[in-house]
Amino acid sequence: MSAALDDEADGICYNDTMYTIEILTLFDQHLAESGLQFDAVVIGGAALNLLGVVSRFTKDCDILGPEIPKEVADAARVFAAKVRQKGETLQDDWLNNGPAQLASQLRPQWEDRLQTVFTGTAIRLRCLGRADFLCAKLFALCDRGIDLSDCLALAPTAEELGHVLPWLEQQDANPDWPAHVRVTIADLGKRLGHGI
Repeated sequence: MSAALDDEADGICYNDTMYTIEILTLFDQHLAESGLQFDAVVIGGAALNLLGVVSRFTKDCDILGPEIPKEVADAARVFAAKVRQKGETLQDDWLNNGPAQLASQLRPQWEDRLQTVFTGTAIRLRCLGRADFLCAKLFALCDRGIDLSDCLALAPTAEELGHVLPWLEQQDANPDWPAHVRVTIADLGKRLGHGI
């Protein structure tokens, strides 16, 4: 791992989190040496790190799709074990399809708006286009009250919030949902200085 990850004097501790670009670069080498290729859509904190929206440690690399092939999943577990042998912590399931169900909730043709965020020898990762990423993060904010810091970091404009609002209002059949969405988005807009 990099000196920054090992330097406790800087207050950085590599306990149960990972630095996305470094881990992916090392995993890319591992896959290349194994003769494997992996092309996928990444989402969550790892995607935000790769986009440069945030710079923080994350516990995993969430793959929206496709389903991670068994050979790649096995290679990820072997890689995690090697990382642990070096005294670092990386869970066996650090590369996972946890958010795969989100794909069915995204706007139509989201696949056509993907953007490449990591290209290595054996790995190519893409993530949602900005509008779709905003939809996913804003839905998480409205639905579970999580991801506020990510929504603030994405800094959607008042126009972007207004564009996403009708889609968000239709994502739950609860009759109170649209009002809840409007209050949540208004609060976010206020925090961003939009005065919505």
